Amino acid sequence: MKVTINDVAKHAGVSIKTVSRVTNNEPSVKQATIDKVNEAIQALNYQPNLAARSLAGTSSYVIGFVYDNPNAYYIIDMQNGILSACKDLGYELLIHPCDSKSADICDELIKLVKHNRLSGLVLTPPLSEDPVILAALDKIDASYVRIIAGEKLEDNNGLAVLVDDKSGAISITQHLIDLGHKQIAFLSGDEQHESTKERLAGFKQALSNNNIAIDDSFIIDGQYSFESGVEGAKKLLRQSKKPTAIVACNDEIAAGALFAARLEGVDIPADISIVGFEDSPFSRQTWPKLTTVHQPNEKIAHIATELLIAKRRDQASDQSRVFVPEPVIRDSSTSPKK
Repeated sequence: MKVTINDVAKHAGVSIKTVSRVTNNEPSVKQATIDKVNEAIQALNYQPNLAARSLAGTSSYVIGFVYDNPNAYYIIDMQNGILSACKDLGYELLIHPCDSKSADICDELIKLVKHNRLSGLVLTPPLSEDPVILAALDKIDASYVRIIAGEKLEDNNGLAVLVDDKSGAISITQHLIDLGHKQIAFLSGDEQHESTKERLAGFKQALSNNNIAIDDSFIIDGQYSFESGVEGAKKLLRQSKKPTAIVACNDEIAAGALFAARLEGVDIPADISIVGFEDSPFSRQTWPKLTTVHQPNEKIAHIATELLIAKRRDQASDQSRVFVPEPVIRDSSTSPKK
């Protein structure tokens, strides 16, 4: 016979309402009571009915993760971070990939929220940085947390976790400058991502801070992909004036650039230094291993989800958090040849 909430309440010597409050991780329940209920749940092997919990309110105990990003490692880290927070706090996770450029994207997200009666959405770039999408979600009073690039929250629009990409780009570019590089190129990611703009701004700021002229021929447009890194590096290496170092907008681009250099017979880092951004598995799977900038995506996603759920429970104290990526020095960067 299936164990019910009534059985748990009787075993623990508390009311059904108290069991419900404990399983829903509601605040203001004494720790002794929580322990008593959890002991009963474990002893009886009770499995809370999420569907029944959802019927009790206007929203489900489900968080939606919405993304449009070709980087599988980024998505896996985000997914794991959100999932760990959901498990800790008694929620389920719904994962929804989409096309942010679709003309129907707003209707798609509205239907997603309403059909599943989601408690909230975790939005990643470029969705989290699109004012049209945010306005559509605000119109239906949807709860969401944004993961965005930036130093501070300019619009004060709800919950956000910020990644200070500009500071990270300044640091990694300064690393190359400190090694003695002055002819430094930049391989961009997708232009619709604020992270691309922030990382390029940090790159330029580092050059300016050191009185190094910005050479537009050394700044190559691209996408966040290995193939883009290959093509971008080929363009740079076939110019008459070649850089001695490359800052790539992420590790996937950097890995592509390193591959292109190998095809051209260029030694890394003896002939040219290449650095990435994000510290994804790409940075540790290349040879040599990439110097990069560590961005704790799993932790960022976990905290974003905690903020979202805390707000749903009226426990939120912070509206935003800021992460500053830090350089990780490995084998792909060294001083230029003299």
